[in-house]
Amino acid sequence: MDKPQLFHCLAFTDVDRAIDFLTAIGFTEVVVVRDPDDPATVVHAQFRWRDHGGLMFRSVRHDDTLGFASRPGVGACNLVVTSDAEVNRVLTAALDHGATLAQEPHHPPHGGRSAAVRDAEGNLWNIDSYPGE
Repeated sequence: MDKPQLFHCLAFTDVDRAIDFLTAIGFTEVVVVRDPDDPATVVHAQFRWRDHGGLMFRSVRHDDTLGFASRPGVGACNLVVTSDAEVNRVLTAALDHGATLAQEPHHPPHGGRSAAVRDAEGNLWNIDSYPGE
């Protein structure tokens, strides 16, 4: 398997709730580094999406002057799944783990099946069987 070369980056106020959500919808944990003085704080996490996708995230840091993924709830990510049926399965898992429905399942004009949810912090997750060109 090739290592991902592009990562979507997010920050969460409740990173353990985010880890539960991400695992439920199909992400696989690669590494989670916690602050040794405050184990509730994640300083770096990397999760894999399928064969080639990646997500890096951390806990919100109020001392972040660079602004690197420091605002929770403003991200948007497209999750490509293997089939129209998989859209429904991932959607159900997301809703069962605290997401709210943002867009009903539908068949967009460019193909595939798509639905969208917002996680508990407001990030948008589009679940899509269209693999792109």
